[in-house]
Amino acid sequence: MLTELQIRNLGVIEEATAEFAAGFTVVTGETGAGKTMVVTGLKLLSGARADAQRVRGGTDKASVDGIFRILGGDADSGPTDGDADKLAQMVEEIGGYLDDGEAVVSRSVNASGRSRAHLAGRTVAAGVLSDFTSRLLTIHGQSDQLQLTDPVKQLRSLDSFAGLDDDRREYRRLRRQWAGLARDLNDRTVKRRELALEAETLRHALAQIDELDPQPGEDEDLKVRISRLQDADDVRSAVATALTAVDGDPEDAGESAADALGMAASVLEAAAGGDPRIAGLGSRLAALVGELADISGELGTVLSAAPDPENLEDLLQRQQDLRELRTFAVDVDGALAWRDEARERLGAIDVSDDVLEELRARVSDAAEEMLAAARRLAAGRIAASARFAEAVTAEIRGLQMAAEFRVEVTTHGGDGKNLGKGAGKNATTADCGPDGITEVEFQLVQGGSAHPLGATASGGELSRVMLALEVILAGSGRTMVFDEVDSGVGGRAAVEIGRRLARLAVHNQVIVVTHLPQVAAFADAHVHVSKAATDATVRSSVRTLTEEERVEELSRMLAGLESDTGRAHAEELLETAQTAKAAM
Repeated sequence: MLTELQIRNLGVIEEATAEFAAGFTVVTGETGAGKTMVVTGLKLLSGARADAQRVRGGTDKASVDGIFRILGGDADSGPTDGDADKLAQMVEEIGGYLDDGEAVVSRSVNASGRSRAHLAGRTVAAGVLSDFTSRLLTIHGQSDQLQLTDPVKQLRSLDSFAGLDDDRREYRRLRRQWAGLARDLNDRTVKRRELALEAETLRHALAQIDELDPQPGEDEDLKVRISRLQDADDVRSAVATALTAVDGDPEDAGESAADALGMAASVLEAAAGGDPRIAGLGSRLAALVGELADISGELGTVLSAAPDPENLEDLLQRQQDLRELRTFAVDVDGALAWRDEARERLGAIDVSDDVLEELRARVSDAAEEMLAAARRLAAGRIAASARFAEAVTAEIRGLQMAAEFRVEVTTHGGDGKNLGKGAGKNATTADCGPDGITEVEFQLVQGGSAHPLGATASGGELSRVMLALEVILAGSGRTMVFDEVDSGVGGRAAVEIGRRLARLAVHNQVIVVTHLPQVAAFADAHVHVSKAATDATVRSSVRTLTEEERVEELSRMLAGLESDTGRAHAEELLETAQTAKAAM
């Protein structure tokens, strides 16, 4: 529910704030005061195209802020529980916030035409704003009358009345499924030779990869292991050289360092006699021989524990083998990703007889499902068309329109029109359009002749038909805005329009811009837009009228002058309308 609207520098409105409550609010004012700027502001909040010409002259930008109650409040005029939850979720997803269950929606447009949108404290795209407000707000203007003649809009209205919206969505899902399968079958059949060659190339590449059987990250792991082994090989070579020098080469009869030192120690010990200096040198040499023995043992241990150089050769060969994968990607992980994509692609282009036969069966099954859904839709539309026509006829006659509303349903597939449950029994996939196998045309019967709705109906008649459809199709919990949809209407018809708008407001918030006092009298609240003109500028203000001011405004709307007669007439009109509302 819209609780407040703030407008700055939009059209003739310099700055204005209007508060709205549940129920029926009417917006009136003299010509040129800026009543339609209220609707223009709401359209901007709905994501409509920003127009720089709407920016008030002499200012940098125009801005509109709307406060919508999402959670809590009046159950009849607020969003339904499902919509409220979805709206709250949308706010959460963008990182916004609700203030006591209310969301602030803002839009600004500068003098160059660039606009910015904000939702619940976050900057968003205009499309996001549109998605959000579309669950809260519906705006009807005189231009919407043209949409009544759109066959698609007419069909959607019938579906809404018949409760077929979910059936239509399911049909469209099945149609997309069938179309995708049929397109796949056609591509595989037409391009069979080309796809077979591609499939063979993919199979060869996949076999090459599978033969190597690479593991994720294996190339990086090999680099680390090879580097470690190459360092170890240098160490092994040095240890082996040192051990040979100490112990000698087993395959060479030459003398080792240990042998030479041992011989020197023995000679000195034998020749020492009583010479302590010689004896000391011999002892020192003997100690060196023992130390060399220990060193030899440790060198042998180190050499035994050193990695086998043959492992390095194996790893280097594996590394070389994996380089073949560079045909597919720069590293092993990339090659594995390519393999997964290639397998998926191979499944999609398999043109073997078995696969094509299976795909034909799937296309056939999907077509049957789609056609069955289309027939159900056709039957439901035909069954509801008469009831829908009767309901609309009753409403437009209540709106003082001497005409009969008719719904013509045509079913494709050689079955003619309005065949009930058997509708579309001979339909084929070629008959299946985006919304089924049926077409709908709204007609008005006047003077005994039936004509398409847009062919003979006047603007006032289209306004009444549109209102009749809204009354019949309206749900609950929405904010519905009507911008002078009562144009071309007067007298008793105007009273009935006011009555029906009041009926809509029982379960919705209804805001109406009108010039008809008969409509304004039915409102729960009355917002007035006034203007003050100087030689240089025109400024408008917006405020909610008191009961006394409301009578004065109705008197002005009735007679154009504030007179005792006009005032009495206004009081009577207001009392009559409010009494009629109480009886609803």
